[in-house]
Amino acid sequence: MELLSLQGWLRADPMVRRSTVMEVGGSVPGPGEMGTGLDVLGLVTGNGWSAASFVLAVAAWRQSRPQRPRVEIRRGDTVIVLTDCSQEEIERATRALAAADGDEGGNR
Repeated sequence: MELLSLQGWLRADPMVRRSTVMEVGGSVPGPGEMGTGLDVLGLVTGNGWSAASFVLAVAAWRQSRPQRPRVEIRRGDTVIVLTDCSQEEIERATRALAAADGDEGGNR
């Protein structure tokens, strides 16, 4: 399961782990069901939250995957989708998450 892989990757990153609590959600399909195809990794961030560290960790994980899944990040009303993890996309995602926190520098 890709979501568990991402959770493990983020837990292994000391910059993300020190300020983030993670919880995997989603529904397990019953026998004969296909499921929704939607899994969620809920994150609760605290002091020391760094949007830049988080986005870089997610981008690195995504680039390590053979099929490079689409990753959608939501923080409040802000939605960021990582598709190619280019430098521009990473910078845009970091700025958007920092702005969602009211912190233009990317750190809280």
